[in-house]
Amino acid sequence: MSKNILMVLTNTEKIDQDHPTGLWLSEFAEPYVEFKRNGYEVTVVSPKGGGIPLDPNSLGDEQPAEWKEAEEQLLKTEQLSSVVFDHFDGVFLPGGHGTMFDLPNEPQLQDGLAHFAENNKVIGAVCHGPAGFVDVELSDGTFLVKGKKLTSFTDEEEKETGLDELMPFLLQSKLEEQGAHFVAQGNWADHVVTDGKFITGQNPQSSQKTAEAFVKALG
Repeated sequence: MSKNILMVLTNTEKIDQDHPTGLWLSEFAEPYVEFKRNGYEVTVVSPKGGGIPLDPNSLGDEQPAEWKEAEEQLLKTEQLSSVVFDHFDGVFLPGGHGTMFDLPNEPQLQDGLAHFAENNKVIGAVCHGPAGFVDVELSDGTFLVKGKKLTSFTDEEEKETGLDELMPFLLQSKLEEQGAHFVAQGNWADHVVTDGKFITGQNPQSSQKTAEAFVKALG
C-alpha cells in the first residue's frame, strides 16, 4: 500500500510593501522529490488553495531538473478545508517566511495536526514550517509541542536575516514558550531532530535530511 502524504504550504506573498515572501522553494521541492522517490502519493494544499507565491530569495538562476514536477504542483493547490485527514499517513510543513503569517491560528490546520498527533501519524516540518504548530492544542488542552524535542529556524538565524523585527513573533521563542524542548545548532547548520514520529529541520540547509528522516519515521 502506498503512503499518502499531505503537504501544507503558505499563501502569504509579502511581509510588507518592501519585503516579498512566500514559500521557500527548496524546502518544498526537496521533500516532494524524496517522497515521490519512495512511491508516496503526495497531496499539496494551502489555506486558500490556488497558486503558491515563492520567496524571490529562494530562486536560483536555474532550478534542478528533478524539481519540475514539484514546481508544477505549485500552480494550483487544493484548499486545506477540502482535506479528509483520515486519508493521510503523515503531514509535512515546508517553510518560507510566509508561513509565519498564515499557518498559525489556521483552524483546519490545527484540527489536522491534532488528528495526526493523536493518531500517532508522522508530523514533519522544516525551517519556518513549525509556525503551523503554534497554539495547536490537543483534545486534553495541552499544546502540541509540549514536551516535544524539536527544532526550527532559530531566533539567531532570524536576527541574521534582518527580518526579526518584521515577524509577528520569534518562532524558536514561541515554541519554547509552549513547552517544546528546542534543540538548535549553529546558524545555517544542516540539523534535524527526530522525536518519535515528530520530525523537524532547522533551516533550508536541512530540507533533504528532514525529508529522509520523515520517510524513515513512516517506516
